[in-house]
Amino acid sequence: MTDRILVQTADFSFAAEYDWLVSGNTGDGAVVSFVGRMRDLNLGDPVAAMELEHYPGMTEKSLQALVAEARGRWQLGRISLIHRVGRLEPGDQIVWVGTTSPHRGDAFAATDFIMDALKTRAPFWKKEITAEGERWLEARGSDVDRAQRWEKNSINQQE
Repeated sequence: MTDRILVQTADFSFAAEYDWLVSGNTGDGAVVSFVGRMRDLNLGDPVAAMELEHYPGMTEKSLQALVAEARGRWQLGRISLIHRVGRLEPGDQIVWVGTTSPHRGDAFAATDFIMDALKTRAPFWKKEITAEGERWLEARGSDVDRAQRWEKNSINQQE
């Protein structure tokens, strides 16, 4: 089990992260990844930029807990999680999640779970810059609904 969890201002390389996941890792037959990018439109308004803030130390600890939870639910090999902070513009990469597993189902589920948890539980504060001014964002209702399905799955697994 190997994890790479980073919070950074710098961009990341999809190819380099994929290479890290698979290099010398012949036991895992599945590699699943997700890259989130900043959109230029949100809530019906054009968005010029976004600023992501966090508390160093607290954020990394929270992300480590999310990864540990995923490991407790599924059989996973390597996990790579990168979340950017600072000023981002439309088209910029924001987040990377990559997982490996002996089988695809666990890798898909874990990647999906980590993204849902990031959207609702990770301590990032997002401020959008629009023509009308700045606005702070909260988790969308649809993100909360998606995250709650993991709670239901956890309850069903315990019964």
